[in-house]
Parts: sequence; structure tokens; C-alpha cells
Amino acid sequence: MSEVVRLSLVAHAMTDAMAAGRFPTDEPLNPVGHRQADASIDLGRTDNVFCGPEKRTRQTAELLGVQAGVEPKLADLDCGRWRGGVLGGVLPADLAIWLTDPTRAPHGGESVVELIDRVRGWLDTLPALRGRIVAVTHPAVIRAAILVALDAPPKSFWRIDIAPVSRTVLHFRGHAWTLRSN
Repeated sequence: MSEVVRLSLVAHAMTDAMAAGRFPTDEPLNPVGHRQADASIDLGRTDNVFCGPEKRTRQTAELLGVQAGVEPKLADLDCGRWRGGVLGGVLPADLAIWLTDPTRAPHGGESVVELIDRVRGWLDTLPALRGRIVAVTHPAVIRAAILVALDAPPKSFWRIDIAPVSRTVLHFRGHAWTLRSN
């Protein structure tokens, strides 16, 4: 029997951009986010801990009491020129393209398919590490990892809700990732 890799994907805590419905920048956690992370989940024993390069993921990891190595492949979905703007400020036609065609990035940043490919590449490196791995990252990265594990179509990306400071657990046994309910 092969050794199981257990990956806990933890979404970062609340930021002002999330609360205001803005596309993220490299913003810190807001006071609500600090309280969420302070009162959040016990990660238990970990063998490797990673986080995205943004301030909000690094702060969440710190508040969870773990020393995380920064992993660029855990960066948030690049929203290009929409970064920092409000959702209501996007042209409806551009928003419709972005939400219905995962191969397109009308904002000039990264498409959903590109994000999924980036996350798949990172997931492919984890079985060599073995054991219990924690990644503090973004809802978009967690959605992408779920789609990879389920071999689900990229058009399903926006149908997955990931709450702040929630944990999604994936297991790798021998040849494939599985989604595990907590």
C-alpha cells in the first residue's frame, strides 16, 4: 500500500477588498480577518507548510501559528488591469466572457485554465514530499485544486464557494487526488 499524502488547503482570512467586492491587490488582512484567523482551525501535525506570496496568505499562516514557505504557484488568480477595481466597474460584456469562458482573460491577466494548469503543476510535485501538507492560499487556487482532483471541467470553477479560513482536504494515494469531506 502506498503512503497517503494529505493536503489541507486553507483559504486566507478576510480583507477589505473581499468585504467591498473589489478585485484583490496585495492587501493585508482587515480586523475581521485577524479575528477569523485567531479563532480558526487547528492544523495538527504538519510535515510541510506553504503559502502564497501575497501578504494576506502570509499573515493568515502566521496567525494560524505555522511557519510557511512562500510558494509562487499558490499565488492568487491574476486579474490584470481589474486589480483593485470594483466588480461593478467591469464592462458587463467583459465580465460575461470571464465568467463563461475559462480560456479567456479580458482583464489581461491570467485565465482560469492557466490558473488550473499552474495549480496542477504544483499538485504534481507534492507526492514526492509525502505526509501532511498545509497550503494557505486563495479561494481561486483552492477551486482550481478541487477541479484537478475531480477531473472536473474548468467551466465549473465559479460554481465552487470557498469561505475565508475554511479548510479543504485532498488526499493522494498512488495515482490520483481525491476530495475528502471534513
